[in-house]
Amino acid sequence: MEKNVLVYNNQTKIAEKMGPLFAGEELRMLVAADVQQLYDILKNAEIHLMLVDVELNDKGWDKGIEMIATLRHKSTIPLIVVSAQSAETAKIMALEAGADDYVTADCNPLELLARIKSQLRRYTQLVNLCANIDKIYEVDGLVIDDIQRKVTVEGKNVRLTPIEYKILRLLVRQKGKVFSNSQIYENIWHMQAIGADNTIAVHIRHIREKIEKNPKEPRYLKVVWGNGYKVG
Repeated sequence: MEKNVLVYNNQTKIAEKMGPLFAGEELRMLVAADVQQLYDILKNAEIHLMLVDVELNDKGWDKGIEMIATLRHKSTIPLIVVSAQSAETAKIMALEAGADDYVTADCNPLELLARIKSQLRRYTQLVNLCANIDKIYEVDGLVIDDIQRKVTVEGKNVRLTPIEYKILRLLVRQKGKVFSNSQIYENIWHMQAIGADNTIAVHIRHIREKIEKNPKEPRYLKVVWGNGYKVG
């Protein structure tokens, strides 16, 4: 998959140096000519990494540090500073402002490419990790791992049928919300609920028998009399 790299403030001509290397790495370069274009690109395109300079024309590198802090506040994507400014103070302040790396403009283009690829790998792994975390649901020892489609209670595996799994996942994902028999039926079967009460009651009973220590006094899957069922 092609990754988009945004270059801003190209005083060091880094775009020209890196362009030929990007061509063989599934990296696409976008160059922003000014701050407004920078933010427009960030708003309208999927950017995977930024290359910026701390030297903002005649404004000095302290303004570049402010810009890095602003960019970091707006986005978590990797940001590498590429600058002719080699002062240790500039490097430290850029990193403290949120830059992920800092290289001088006279560095070997192959070294910079390696740093870019390293940052992209880390960011991709982080994004994937966050996506996976969003698919794991837990309520007081009851865990649904929607990646592996696995249910555990206090660390012990629980084997549910596909329908039982879908019902429990529905209730766990929206813990505390009460679902009527009809709402559960329509969410799981995607059909109008006609005579669904007995069907849902049977599935709820089977789920309780598998996840509850005492199905008659459920800890997880509770009935709200006259309204339906909830988890939590």
